[in-house]
Parts: sequence; structure tokens; C-alpha cells
Amino acid sequence: MTTMPSLVRLTLRTLLLLSVCCAVADEKPSLIRENPYETAFPSGGRLRMDLCSSGVEIRGTEENKLHISYDSKNGDDTKVKVKLNISGNEGKLAIDDCPRNNFQITIKVPNITNLYVRMWAGELDIKGITGDKDMELHAGELNVKIGKPEDYGHVDASVITGEVDAAPCMRTWGPVRWT
Repeated sequence: MTTMPSLVRLTLRTLLLLSVCCAVADEKPSLIRENPYETAFPSGGRLRMDLCSSGVEIRGTEENKLHISYDSKNGDDTKVKVKLNISGNEGKLAIDDCPRNNFQITIKVPNITNLYVRMWAGELDIKGITGDKDMELHAGELNVKIGKPEDYGHVDASVITGEVDAAPCMRTWGPVRWT
């Protein structure tokens, strides 16, 4: 015969196991097949992005939403993979398998968002967003409209070969390596 304390312990263990399973399942990114795509994202959240080589515009909006769209001038965007995982106020976005030429990505985030962006090559434009920024581009042009420097705890911009324009916090540099 099972006692009441044993049933309580069994129930608690089962609930703990279920919560761990749900947390692990939450970590798997979803493959997004819609273009454009929109989902809820909290103001003040942190968004980590790993983007393919392309032209990218990331801009702030008044809405507490994440909006992702892309366009290929040659119409060859059928292989593009967009993966997204949002858990609480943290988001991870990866965009891969993009066409090599004339590909443009637009990402809209809440006006207050902390950004971490990695991109191999292309043009990365960021504007209208208050929050910490950590941006790295291996080759190309990085343009950041910072706004008021006192609104930021941390801004880190790096281009290995190309140009960084992040006035008023930084000078404009190019075309050699500056970090």
C-alpha cells in the first residue's frame, strides 16, 4: 500500500521531470517557413542573431514584436532557412542558405532591445534601437544610428575589412581593419 507522503513525492518528481523536459524542448529553434514572419518579443529583451552574408536592416519599432522579412532580387530565396528560438526575454535568430547576390533582410525589433549580431559579409544597418549592442561583421559596411550615448551601457562594433559608422559614439573608419 502506498502512503500519502510517497504519493506526494512521486507527484513532485513527475512535475519536476516534466518541467525539465519542457525547458529542454524550449531550447530547440523553430524553422520558420513564412515570409514575412511576425511574433511577440518583449521590449528590453536580448536578441542574438547569426545572419548570412547579405544586406541587412535592423530597426526599432513601437510594437513588442519581432518581424522578419527577406527578398531576393533574382527570386532565388527558396532555400533560405530562418531559425528562431524565443524563451522569456531572450531570443536567438539564425538565417542561413541565402542567395549570394542581391539579397536583403529586414528585421524589426522593439525600440528597446539588446542586440548581439554576427554576420560574415555585406552591409549591416541598425537604427532606432536603444540598448546594448555587440555587432561583428567580417567584411563590408556597418552603419549604426546610435542616438544619445548616455542611453547605452555597452556598444561594441567590429569590422575586419570594411567600414564602421556609429556616430556620435565612434569615428567613421575604413577601408582597412578597425575594431
